[in-house]
Amino acid sequence: MKDLSLQTIHQVQTLVHSEALHLDAQRWDEWLGLFTEDAVFWLPAWADEHRLSASPERELSLIYCSARAGLEDRVWRVRSGLSAASKPLPRTSHAVTNSVVTLDSGSSDRVVVDSSWTCHVYELKQRTQHVFFGSYQHHLLCEQGHWRIQSKKVILMNDLIPTMLDFYCI
Repeated sequence: MKDLSLQTIHQVQTLVHSEALHLDAQRWDEWLGLFTEDAVFWLPAWADEHRLSASPERELSLIYCSARAGLEDRVWRVRSGLSAASKPLPRTSHAVTNSVVTLDSGSSDRVVVDSSWTCHVYELKQRTQHVFFGSYQHHLLCEQGHWRIQSKKVILMNDLIPTMLDFYCI
């Protein structure tokens, strides 16, 4: 198996960390630009205390977008003001840590990045705060020399959700 270069590891870790910063700064176009057109975004639900739903098509998911267009629709709803739960948008602060990069199927243009994350959320309306946390699995693809997100799976460990939950707070 071919080893990853330090440059590749740095590039893909920077992309994953940049994604979190774009969400916190509400730079939606830059955030969407990190995803391929066919990108899958999946936040599975817990089927029981220790087992996640295994298929977004057959089991419950908290969020599932089968292509970037689904993410674009979510961003449109936030921008348009039609998402009452997102008015005003909460302040968020993501921390992404423990990122481990591995080759995906031995291909030098595909990698998997497994990370831990937290997101501190401050709700302006209620003047409340809470923390979501879990793990990410990003599958990245190198297209024309640039790494992009082909899929993102978000595991939410504390799924007792005190308020609304959307893409910008996980």
